[in-house]
Amino acid sequence: MRAVSFSAAVVLLAAAIGVAGQQQTLAQAPPRRPAAPAPKSTAPQKPAPAQKAAPAPAKEAVVPFRVGETLTYDVAWSTFLVAGSATSRVVEKRPAGNSSAYYLVAEGRPLPLIARLYALYYKMDSLMDSYTSLSHRTSLYKEEGSRKRMATTTFDRAAKRGQFTVQTDAPIEFQIPVDVQDGLATLYWLRSRNLKPGDHLTVPVSDEGILYKANFDVGAPEQIKVPLGTITAWNLKITVLDSTNQPVGKNIAAWISTDPRRLPVRLQADLPVGNFGLTLRSAQ
Repeated sequence: MRAVSFSAAVVLLAAAIGVAGQQQTLAQAPPRRPAAPAPKSTAPQKPAPAQKAAPAPAKEAVVPFRVGETLTYDVAWSTFLVAGSATSRVVEKRPAGNSSAYYLVAEGRPLPLIARLYALYYKMDSLMDSYTSLSHRTSLYKEEGSRKRMATTTFDRAAKRGQFTVQTDAPIEFQIPVDVQDGLATLYWLRSRNLKPGDHLTVPVSDEGILYKANFDVGAPEQIKVPLGTITAWNLKITVLDSTNQPVGKNIAAWISTDPRRLPVRLQADLPVGNFGLTLRSAQ
């Protein structure tokens, strides 16, 4: 059985999109998913090269973030007001196929008190094209107690094929829509949108070889109080649907600031393992 991991909340938008889809696998694991062998190394592995993509548009997309941006969040879990911390960084811009891409990294750890009960660490990354804002590839490395696991997904949009690999297992191929995203890239894509009340956005999201549909309904701006301060933000109600069009997760929402930086100031989700919330502590 594939359990919902704490990465759902700790690795940023995983609480709202990527791992929100994972929660349904508490009841049933995908039959085509082979068991992962023991990793050869305990250190996070270097991401696999991006798949060659179709020619990029002539002009890079306008984005509200820059290389070097670091967002730090407090993570609340059930009765713990602060259970851990998470960061999301725009590490660099690098070549990707015949284009260029932002290398995005989100990491999370619990507080020492919780870590003494169960050691946890999560790292999610994404290579998001600087022209199309679509993901080339994504990976999730996690440590849960003594268990360590690395999984990578790459997208070949020209062939409409995705490839999911766990550790050194043989890749699993699956069909993808041309506009598919991973969870982390979706967060940064949302930040680049010009939102207004009443907007409805739909994004196909791939999570470990499984496709979900994430729907975003934009409400009116609200005053949100977070550790960084009181910020005016768009309220986005999020619904994640599985392949049978059934919702997964409850009470999933995100608040994105209305200022030019479009900061994700708060994220929340109700999952079988508890209620998660991320609140922005600092933005550098």
